[in-house]
Amino acid sequence: MIVIRRRLFWKIYLTVLSSLAAAALVMGCFWWFLGKTQRDWGDASRAGAPGADGFFFLPQPHWDGPGRGGPSDADVSVYASDGTLIASRGKPIKLEDPRGPHQHILRFDLSDGHIVLTQLPPPPGPPPGLILMVMITVAGGIGLAAFPVTARLTRGLEALRAGAARWGEGDLTARVDETGSDEVALVARTFNAAASRLDAVLTSQKALLANASHELRSPLARLRFAIELWMQNPTATAYAGIIQDFADIDQLVDEILLSSRLDHSGSILIQAEDIDILGLAAEEAARLGLAATGESVEVNGSAVLLRRLFRNLLENGMKHGQPPVQIVVSRHDHAAQVSVSDGGPGINPEERERIFEPFYRPAGHGEAGGGWGLGLALARQIAIRHGGHVICREEPGGGSRFVVTLPIGTQQTA
Repeated sequence: MIVIRRRLFWKIYLTVLSSLAAAALVMGCFWWFLGKTQRDWGDASRAGAPGADGFFFLPQPHWDGPGRGGPSDADVSVYASDGTLIASRGKPIKLEDPRGPHQHILRFDLSDGHIVLTQLPPPPGPPPGLILMVMITVAGGIGLAAFPVTARLTRGLEALRAGAARWGEGDLTARVDETGSDEVALVARTFNAAASRLDAVLTSQKALLANASHELRSPLARLRFAIELWMQNPTATAYAGIIQDFADIDQLVDEILLSSRLDHSGSILIQAEDIDILGLAAEEAARLGLAATGESVEVNGSAVLLRRLFRNLLENGMKHGQPPVQIVVSRHDHAAQVSVSDGGPGINPEERERIFEPFYRPAGHGEAGGGWGLGLALARQIAIRHGGHVICREEPGGGSRFVVTLPIGTQQTA
């Protein structure tokens, strides 16, 4: 349905009509000029052709008839052999060479020496009304054909505008029709992709905030209870519990902030540098009383982020798995591979991907048992930021193995 108020539609359509009107006008003028030129040259060529009797002639013109410039309207002059004008009808014609500047003059040299000169008027050109009618017909026909094409183009633009307006008003599920292969369809596909990406980011942020507020309740409740106990009986044990609860809250808040910064592709984290993965893994393992083995491999990235990645995987193995917890560094083709394994009960195959979701709590685990929090989610975000990935596999003989793959070479961490 065409809406009169759609200014873009009328701009495009009127532009097309104006172009067609100009084209029709030029075509009509060219038609008239071309017809006149053909008549002039055609008459000139026939007038300059000598006949067998020694004079110039023209065939009987097809425009003969009353009021149409036929032979009855011709100018005729008769000269004697000495060049004296004897008689004339119409405008006298000067005795001169008909092959000169007046190509439309016919000369008849008679046997008695008389000379007859005649000049026919040129045939009339197409009437202006006919030219105007042809111009209107051509412009109107093409205008009618251009109307649905313009309407279809602006209909896609109108749908795109309406979808963007709905999305801007808060309906993040709004999408536009992206069928077709023209520029409007490409813009629609770009809009849908950007809207889907932003919708996913906002949904992730909402889930992160909801889960974070839920996870903060437990350490805050413990902290309040520990403070009450310490006020009643200020023992070293109560004080240590308060410090631990503060540490848990501080770690959770730090993980939330880091996760938000990693989700923001424009944030600048830390300048990348060449890092010995084995040395970095050994430092983090030593903090937990463990040892790292393998070969020395260098990657380019953020030491702070990679240190956090290894720490989260090691702490996850010690919290949810069982000894022995091991970390091994190796080189595979053009990538560094870090494996963190434990001897725990392992993870069900259907949950090995979901454990990387923020605050995922596996089936059968209550709040007392705890979930995976943000540790594994941050580990995956850091690996992706370095151009790599992290996956969970089953450890032969029982347990779980987390494998981090990082490309060797310059990586962008910001």
